[in-house]
Amino acid sequence: MRSSTDNVFKALADPTRRAIFERLTRDGDQTVHALTEHAGVSQPMVSKHLSALKRAKLVRNRRQGRETHYSAQPQALAPLVDWIGHYGAFWQNKFARLEDLLERMDK
Repeated sequence: MRSSTDNVFKALADPTRRAIFERLTRDGDQTVHALTEHAGVSQPMVSKHLSALKRAKLVRNRRQGRETHYSAQPQALAPLVDWIGHYGAFWQNKFARLEDLLERMDK
C-alpha cells in the first residue's frame, strides 16, 4: 500500500495536475467544464487528472444538479510539508557542517 506522501508526490508530479490543483486552491470550487477551459487538455484528460488528485485526497467533489464541482483540499499537503521539513533540517545541518569545514580550511 502506498503511503500518503507517495500518493501526494505522484499526484503532483504531473504539471497539468499541479496546475489544476493550483487553480482550485487559488480560485475555489470549479466545475470540470471550467477547469477544462484553462487546462490545455481535453475534458476526459481533466477528469482523469481529477481522479488522480482525488485518490491523493488533494481534491474532493460534490454534485450540484448535472455538474460536479471540485475543490482543493490543501490540508492533504501535510505529508509533503512534513517530508520537506524533515529533509530541510537534514540539509541545513549538512550545510552548516560544510560551512564550518570551509572556515577551518581558510585558516
